[in-house]
Formats: sequence, structure tokens, C-alpha cells
Amino acid sequence: MSSTTGTRGESVTPANPAYDTVADPTDVTALLERGRALSAPVLRAAVDRLAPPMDTVAAYHFGWIDAHGRPADGDGGKAVRPALALLSAEAAGAPAEAGIPGAVAVELVHNFSLLHDDLMDGDEQRRHRDTVWKVHGPAQAILVGDALFALANEILLELGTVEAGRAARRLTTASRKLIDGQAQDISYEHRERVTVEECLEMEGNKTGALLACAVSIGAVLGGADDRTADTLEAYGYHLGLAFQAVDDLLGIWGDPESTGKQTWSDLRQRKKSLPVVAALAAGGPASERLGELLAADAKSSDFDSFSEEEFAARAALIEEAGGREWTAQEARRQHAVAIEALHGVDMPERVRAQLTELADFVVVRKR
Repeated sequence: MSSTTGTRGESVTPANPAYDTVADPTDVTALLERGRALSAPVLRAAVDRLAPPMDTVAAYHFGWIDAHGRPADGDGGKAVRPALALLSAEAAGAPAEAGIPGAVAVELVHNFSLLHDDLMDGDEQRRHRDTVWKVHGPAQAILVGDALFALANEILLELGTVEAGRAARRLTTASRKLIDGQAQDISYEHRERVTVEECLEMEGNKTGALLACAVSIGAVLGGADDRTADTLEAYGYHLGLAFQAVDDLLGIWGDPESTGKQTWSDLRQRKKSLPVVAALAAGGPASERLGELLAADAKSSDFDSFSEEEFAARAALIEEAGGREWTAQEARRQHAVAIEALHGVDMPERVRAQLTELADFVVVRKR
């Protein structure tokens, strides 16, 4: 997944013979659209349970209405997690529909985290429009996030089956790890140095845990045993680390038109993402200069007024120190580990191929 120096907005393309043939985008799009189509009615019905104005605020967040309450066809996200939940049911030999409650529950937890993260990070844009806290205020962002979290477990537990209880336990554990990861992420913003190991642990919690749950929860609802679910979780966990590594690259060098976020968004938030941490650990002149600048930034009273050129200079130092290339290689490595985990599950070859296609999509995406 090598990159061209200094170019913003380029695709994160694997530079490895093993990746020369990636999934047909049409096939992946069909998988994502199936996940979205099958889960959407149940997701909308869940949101309709919320008391006003939380139902309206949640509908805005999901892109179903605009800020004035008019119907909208907004970007509701990539729908990777619902697609994985449906595929995991099929991996266990059950119909895809068996995974729908799990797909909806995971999507609710994911969006709970987005609502709270946007507020904590001060992000004003998500999916190319104003975030909930910006439009409806911080209190509504907190309340609606809490409500979505509660709905997730309600959707599962009202099934009343043994499998639903097992699925809820996995979702609860993943949710706790996700919150652990967000807490680590925030604490790292105030530290001058974070190790690569600490960063990977944080990202495994913040992103890997919920993706791991997504790709096991449908299987559990479909009757899979714990060994099968645990193996699928391993695939999802390492896929999550690959996903986050790509996200970290896009958080610095992504095209705002594709990502829906500001230029240099992670640098503006002082995030200790993988490219930054790897660059600081690399040693050498660029690494040392970067460390000096970031240490000064942490004490600066006018950081919020930095120019584009100042953020571009920091991004260039990260790249010169090797942080960009190391992160791209780590995304490839985690992708390979995820694919290897699939060999531990006896599943239809069609499903194995589709899980592989989704993993390929994660490491070549532009947003």
C-alpha cells in the first residue's frame, strides 16, 4: 500500500503482488447494499421507538432527514458492519436473515460511538454535513447516543433465545472495549509520546472489537458454537486493525471531498495515530524535528489558528520519517492475518470469497 509522496487524496493502494487482484468493486458494493437493505427497516423501526425529539435527531444522524426535518437521501456510512453480520450468519450455515438483529445491534452501537466521538473530538462534519452536536446541541448528541446503545441490547434480548443471550454478551464485551479504546485515544492526545504497541492496543479496542463482534454475532444467532464464533472474531479483529490503519492514513492525507472531514483532520486534533506514533519511534532527523514540533504544539495557545502550511509541514515530516509507509505496511499485514484466520472455519466457499472481498475493500478504500 505504498503512496506517492506529497499527493493528497490518492487511493490507499496495496503495493504487493498478493494484492494485484482486488475484489470487483461491483461485488463489494452489492454486499454492502444487501447489508444496508436488509438491516434498514429494522434499524428505522428501532429508531422510531425513541421519544421525541430523539427520534428526529437520530434520523438526522443516519441521513434519513435533513436539519429541517425534510426527507433526505444522505450518506449513512459504508455499512461494512451489517454486511459482515449477514455474512457471518451464512458462514455458520444459516440464512443471511438470521443475522439481521445482530447487524442492527452492531450498527446501533457503532453510531452511538460516532455521536459521542464527534462531540468529544469537536468534529463539525461527518458524512459531508454538520454533525449532530453542531445542529442539535451537545445534550442531544449525548442522549441520542445513549439511547442507541440501549436499543442495541433491546433488539437482541427481545428475541428471547439462548443464542440472543450469547450474542448480547459478545456485544456488551465489544462495547466496553470500544469505550476503553476511546478513553485511551483521548488520553494519548495529552501525552508527548505513545508507543506503537499502545497505539495498536487502543485501535484494537476502538475499532477492532466491534468489527470482531460484527463478524461473529450473525454466526452466534445462526447457532454457531463458540469456537467458530471466536475464529470469526479473530478475522474481524485484525480486519479492524487494517481498517483503522487505513483510516489513520486518510485522517492525515485523505481528500476531504471523499472523507467528509477537514484537511489534516487527525493532526488538527493532535491524535497519536499510527503514522504519527510510528514516525516518532523511527528515529532520525525528521523524527526528532517532528517530536520537537508536536511537543511545542501541545503547549501552544494558538494551535487552533495554525495555517494549512503548518499542518502540511508536520505531515511531510511524518512521511519523511517513514510513518506513512509503516502504517501502509501494517494495514497489509493485518489484512493478511485476517484472511489467514478464515482458514480456521469450515464455511461455504462463496461466503469465504465474499469475506475476502470485503477485507480487500477495507484496505483500498478512499473514505
